[in-house]
Amino acid sequence: MEPLTAFASDLAGTYPRPQLRRTDWRSLDGEWRFAYDDSEVGAREGWFRTGDFAQRIVVPYPPESPLSGIGDTSYHPVVWYARTLSAAEVARDDADARILLQFGAVDYAATVWVNGSMVATHAGGHSPFTADITDYLAEGGDDLVVVRAIDRPLDIGQPRGKQEWLTEPHSIWYHRTTGIWQPVWIEQVPATHVTELAWRTTRGTDSVVLEVLCNRPLGDDARVDVRLSYEGAPLGHVSAAWPASGAPIIDIPLRDQRNGQHYENLTWTPENPRLIDAVVTVTDGDSVDAVASYLGLRTVGTAAGRFLLNDRPYFVRSVLEQGFWPESHLAAPSADALRAEVQLIKDMGFNAARIHQKAEDPRFLYWADRLGLLLWGEAPAAYEFTPSAMTDLTREWVELVRRDRSHPSIVTWVPLNESWGVRDILTDAPQRAFSRGIADLTRALDPTRPVVSNDGWEHTQSDILTVHDYDGDPETFAQRYADHAALATLFAGYGPSHRMMMAEGEADTVNLPVMVSEFGGIKYEAQASAPAWGYSTSATTEELEAHLRGLFGALLDSTVLSGFCYTQITDTMQEANGLAFENRVPKLPLEVLRSIISGESRSKP
Repeated sequence: MEPLTAFASDLAGTYPRPQLRRTDWRSLDGEWRFAYDDSEVGAREGWFRTGDFAQRIVVPYPPESPLSGIGDTSYHPVVWYARTLSAAEVARDDADARILLQFGAVDYAATVWVNGSMVATHAGGHSPFTADITDYLAEGGDDLVVVRAIDRPLDIGQPRGKQEWLTEPHSIWYHRTTGIWQPVWIEQVPATHVTELAWRTTRGTDSVVLEVLCNRPLGDDARVDVRLSYEGAPLGHVSAAWPASGAPIIDIPLRDQRNGQHYENLTWTPENPRLIDAVVTVTDGDSVDAVASYLGLRTVGTAAGRFLLNDRPYFVRSVLEQGFWPESHLAAPSADALRAEVQLIKDMGFNAARIHQKAEDPRFLYWADRLGLLLWGEAPAAYEFTPSAMTDLTREWVELVRRDRSHPSIVTWVPLNESWGVRDILTDAPQRAFSRGIADLTRALDPTRPVVSNDGWEHTQSDILTVHDYDGDPETFAQRYADHAALATLFAGYGPSHRMMMAEGEADTVNLPVMVSEFGGIKYEAQASAPAWGYSTSATTEELEAHLRGLFGALLDSTVLSGFCYTQITDTMQEANGLAFENRVPKLPLEVLRSIISGESRSKP
């Protein structure tokens, strides 16, 4: 285990929850027992008491994927897992310590038992959950953990992102991900322990605000201590009494940041991704919990038609990131693969990525924080508008915003995309109300980032105006985004996808940033016999390069756009429209792609 004195900002990228790190933890990834329950009899027959399942699966890979050892992509709505914990895995150094069982993500509805007793239930295929299993452990170890996951393939009201509902993937949808697909681990914690940290940088980056949440009410003498440092040098320190009610919200002054000629030496940008290390200690009587964390000093916002990073205009060169691997599907094949994905995006010349229709593994966010990559966080969508679909989407979205709001790389929230789940938003007032409501709820949870209410078209109240435009003609692009008059015309009516750009109100294309948040999607097939899909086609590498230069050049030359997002970083199953093949090998030399995407000979405002 890594000592707590190691900087949280300088890890190997293996710890599943990088911004709240403890030293005493053990991974439970690896081989588990496994069973399908197509007849849904397991709960009634008491499978949770025995966990005697014949199949074996490698966690955290979904059973549809090859790396799981199963690779069955057919309909299986209920799956079961079982694993025996050894005495060493649940050993406690202190009789008052607690053992927490942590799940990064289980798709979709999970129930967990330990030694036959139910210890947790959770709904939401992308958000984490925890079970305190201390009181259910047997003397001497050999404790049975059983997990049941219910993921109904035909339930279109369940937030599912781009998971296919048909028997085989088609168009832009991919194989389903069922059950455990992010890390599982256990950790030993004190009786009173930190459950959540929320970092926020104030405007001007001369102080940091921290909210600390614990598992239970604290005593009258409880205290919280926060120490910040950068590359080992102290930056700030606050020690305060725990408030009589509620959670403490602590303001940590950064005196060095008050020097206006010096403060940029510590701010976070993609070009200089400086991370501030933190140790947070909560003392409650004899219970002491110390956790390592990190943050980035940066602000984001909008003004005068521009996206702002640290109060200055910043042009966003983004790419759509599906986060899907052929061998492991939504789960990354390894922790190293997450770092390599971030590095590939940067090497191509992008400074941002839009995580599309999934909540990415927090270790991916860590590498975006550390290597310097802006991210848009997006909700996995439901496909119908019902009270239960709205409830499920909202509950999971709240959990995800809270999980990720401290990452400096996250700069924009996208709760809805292309009217998925709100198909009739243009004509149905309740659907418009939901779009406004979930956008405003996001702003209330996190007032520090802009929110796109419905990415691509049919906006209600968005902080950034976005358009999805798969026109393949660079000349059309150049005219469509030439000036403010052209933008006003575009947003006053139907857009390139033949959808109204505004579901209500008028678009303020002068004061709000405008971004082409999906474009390109050029299909290039290395083998003509392979089934493939894309929005347009280039038959040779020469055609592909010319096509990319034309489209990127038109957007980079626009004086009124604030950014773009190309579809997409890699081929994904039948989609052959990536800049790299699905094995992450670029289709053009990296230096060529970097020249096209970064616009080396161009300058942006």
